[in-house]
Amino acid sequence: MYHKVEIDFHGRPLSIEVGRLAKQASGAALVQYGETVVLTAAVASQNPRVGIDFFPLTVDYQEKAFAAGKIPGGFFKREGRQGEKEILTSRLIDRPIRPLFPEGFRCETQVIATVLSFDKENDSDTIAMLGASAALHVSDIPFLSPIAGVRIGRIGGKFVINPLISQLAESELSLMVAGTKDSIVMVEGGARMLSEAVMLDALYTAHEGLQPLIAMQEELRAKLGKPKRDVVVAKIDPAIQKVVEALALPRIEKAMTFVAKQERHAAVSAAHKETRAAALEQFPDQEAAIREAIDEVESHAMRQMIVKKKRRLDGRGVADVRPITCEVKVLPRTHGSSVFTRGETQALATTTLGTSSDEQRIDALIGEHYRKFMLHYNFPPYSVGETKPLRGPSRRDTGHGALAERALAPVLPDEKAFPYTIRIVSEILESNGSSSMATVCSGSLSLMDAGVPIKAAVAGIAMGLIKEGDDIAVLSDILGDEDHLGDMDFKVAGTTEGITALQMDIKIHGVTKDIMREALKQARDGRLHILEVMNGTLNTARDDISAHAPRIVSIKVRQDKIRDIIGPGGKVIRGIVEETGCKIDIEDDGTVLIASSEEKGMKRAIEIIEGITMEAQVGKVYKGRVVRIVDFGAFVEILPGTDGLLHISQIGPGRVQRVSDVLKEGDEIQVKVLEIDRSGKIRLSRKDAMGESEKAEQPASRPNS
Repeated sequence: MYHKVEIDFHGRPLSIEVGRLAKQASGAALVQYGETVVLTAAVASQNPRVGIDFFPLTVDYQEKAFAAGKIPGGFFKREGRQGEKEILTSRLIDRPIRPLFPEGFRCETQVIATVLSFDKENDSDTIAMLGASAALHVSDIPFLSPIAGVRIGRIGGKFVINPLISQLAESELSLMVAGTKDSIVMVEGGARMLSEAVMLDALYTAHEGLQPLIAMQEELRAKLGKPKRDVVVAKIDPAIQKVVEALALPRIEKAMTFVAKQERHAAVSAAHKETRAAALEQFPDQEAAIREAIDEVESHAMRQMIVKKKRRLDGRGVADVRPITCEVKVLPRTHGSSVFTRGETQALATTTLGTSSDEQRIDALIGEHYRKFMLHYNFPPYSVGETKPLRGPSRRDTGHGALAERALAPVLPDEKAFPYTIRIVSEILESNGSSSMATVCSGSLSLMDAGVPIKAAVAGIAMGLIKEGDDIAVLSDILGDEDHLGDMDFKVAGTTEGITALQMDIKIHGVTKDIMREALKQARDGRLHILEVMNGTLNTARDDISAHAPRIVSIKVRQDKIRDIIGPGGKVIRGIVEETGCKIDIEDDGTVLIASSEEKGMKRAIEIIEGITMEAQVGKVYKGRVVRIVDFGAFVEILPGTDGLLHISQIGPGRVQRVSDVLKEGDEIQVKVLEIDRSGKIRLSRKDAMGESEKAEQPASRPNS
């Protein structure tokens, strides 16, 4: 069976169809918006995995070069491993759908979204998210509620749902919001220092705007939806639950009095072990049920301690931020460095300045483009006291780095005023919650330490939520355990003026607008506190960049002079680079960027380039070189690549019979520019230059005594 639903969505046709393609998948949907098309298929195995306590879900978003009419680069001419955009979009889809599978569902589940057509104006990420939800909703896979996502922008003070890619450059907001019919479930995006009130309005404008997409999926489900599988979740025997609670609760409550993470984890682990041993004496064949019951007791104990006693695992109140220390200039040879420590989370950030040749070239569906700002986040296993093989960056590392990069990008100086390529690397040295926000803080300090004239310092804070019935606690600066056992992870980064980045994942229903408003206000208070501490260490960029960083000087030349600097086959510019040791980049508009850490080499490069591009001026005397002798005079090179005619009558004050009697090729002589005609031909005079020289050498006459 086949069915297609189509609507006009903010000025462009949007359609979802099922039943025509990928029919052997559990569910598949083809979504088209404008001329961007994404096919998403979902499959779940029939048999649950045994011996695991998590939901085995994999989400992969992939872009095919043919979608934009391109052939992939490289030797193999086919798509390779996922790029950063594909990884980030995979995470965007995974995060809102993962909480919407039933508790206890353990069948291996895979969602694959493939971009088949891309029109370069309608981004494929929102479409892929819609396709993933539609495929799951019509399938037999148990999925609690359809979701949809839209991107919201703000152009000219007005919100725009799903702005075109070409419009995003002028938008002061780019926020992806995903939600069900009743609530927001995920937020990801950045802004140019917007207020909390504007961001809150953006969230709920977006949630209202995605409702037609939910309705489309409900229509598809009504027409072609398969019966959903039953999920049988084994309930813990009440007798086991009662015994375990009596044994575990006092032990776990005592263990939770330890403030330090490692001590608390060791005490909690010992409490689990003691409880298991005691419970197994009464229920010898029920170890799995006993373990699950202990986990429930631990979760409930922590949540009750927070909402009832307003006390957190490390002894703080709900709005308290952990102690903060900041250090800058911690490494001698880096261009900028800082260590930011908040409680048991510590990030070392370094800033490196480079030239335009250090830009990252990205070959994407939208076309080839370059990145001048990069932030790379690394999470080594020792940061949490673990041993693990070091591999490449994980999806989590990529996502955290992208969030911190988005937070810092709005405060970077204009490229023309500061023409450097900037790379920040964050090494997480210790982690107990919110390492991505520590990266924002440390990255901001390292930029200022490197002498990057940022518009304002940026700080970030991670918020949490515990909701038990009508009891609610909004938590500032959450720990790792509070993130794991809580109901919301809400990261906010910004300056004193406003928000620059926002990321939110909500695990429960019932997070109201009032709760969101309170969380944003509490996040602002925490952010301002952190900024105050940071400013006490370094409150503005250093006056100059590091002595180890390349100096970049920009000079402007006429566009028709670019070829003279480059020379045939690049011969001239290679010669300048070899002689001076400088990096030289020339842009199409005639901007020449000269970079060097050696002042002498830079001065010489500027001198050569100015010599090449300098233009002759009428009335000015030049030291030239005779390049050719002719019967009626000589051609003299007065500037590199620029020569003029010295007529025989202008060689000297007396009559010259033959040019060769006075001059020969290679002679260096002083000449004056008499005239430059419309065609650019230059007429020179040695005679006038000699006269001016004689005047300059005559002593000043003495006054009458």
